[in-house]
Amino acid sequence: MASPDIEEDWEREPENGEGAEDRYERMSFTVDKGQEPLRIDKFLLARMEGGTRNKLQQGIEKGFVLVNDQPVKSNYKIRPGDRITVYSDTHPELTEIIPEELPLDIRYEDEDILVLYKPAGMVVHPGSGNYSGTLVNGVSWHLKQQQPDLSETELPRFGLVHRIDKNTTGLLVMAKNENASLRLAKQFAAHTVRRKYTALVWGDFDRDEGTVTGNIGRNLRFRKMMDVFPEGDHGKEAVTHYRVLERFGYVSLVECRLETGRTHQIRVHMQHIGHPLFNDETYGGNRIVKGTVFSKYRKFVENCFELCPRQALHAKSLGFLHPATGEEMLFDSEIPADMRAVIEKWRHYTVSRLTNGKQ
Repeated sequence: MASPDIEEDWEREPENGEGAEDRYERMSFTVDKGQEPLRIDKFLLARMEGGTRNKLQQGIEKGFVLVNDQPVKSNYKIRPGDRITVYSDTHPELTEIIPEELPLDIRYEDEDILVLYKPAGMVVHPGSGNYSGTLVNGVSWHLKQQQPDLSETELPRFGLVHRIDKNTTGLLVMAKNENASLRLAKQFAAHTVRRKYTALVWGDFDRDEGTVTGNIGRNLRFRKMMDVFPEGDHGKEAVTHYRVLERFGYVSLVECRLETGRTHQIRVHMQHIGHPLFNDETYGGNRIVKGTVFSKYRKFVENCFELCPRQALHAKSLGFLHPATGEEMLFDSEIPADMRAVIEKWRHYTVSRLTNGKQ
């Protein structure tokens, strides 16, 4: 019997419309030594909950099933020791996508991929409470201009291989065809995509860098929030590496590098270690977490909240292999104006506090 090694990177989205990064999960099976030859679709059907033979065969035809890292046909007969990998789309069906002419900040485009910069306040795809004005609505309109015959069912649901939260800014890659989608999905599922975020968080750090681990799952009391749980207790494995870029005493500027893409991962992990993101309403960063409560300082913090009325998180860089050419692609983006303004205010405040010897 096979022993599954399942890696999942897409949680069902919380009710507030913000969600996880990666759309696909990867399931791996190693065939036991005593296994007799059996068609791979029959083998997987007996081991994948909710699967149907038709869906499995479609996935095999599209290259979503690999044996020893190579695509196979539905009639392939498994052998003892075979390593089977299945890429599965775990996201619930999206609502109907209606193309809308929306401003898009496209940083790169060719016949296979789109790299875009998402502003704060824009939801990535249609869902509960957000049926229009999303990034996917705008991309659908953009693609319809290039391919007028593109049908509604062919619009870019398959192209969405990861996403970022509504109030997080930064870079996203989307696939323009199914082959590019699969190849990008494999990179995200294998955790080989390089993703670096810049965040302003509360508090100072004892070390210049570190790693946060801990399963992330839905909070047991508040469904719109995620939480960290002991390993194996609840949720899914999550790993975040951080590095301190600049220290301002009461807050710090950090770079976070993701290994996994869980719902609200950076926000939850930073809160878990006592450093919630600055002005993150969901995870307690929208109040004075560190520092004095004197009126002058409180007013300063409130002014910073007004300058950046969202969690101070930006998806700054994105690196992956081009799905068609194999070329290494690396994109970097500027920190948005609202975060830059708040960072600069903290710089001035820190210098002034040190100069005057005041808290």
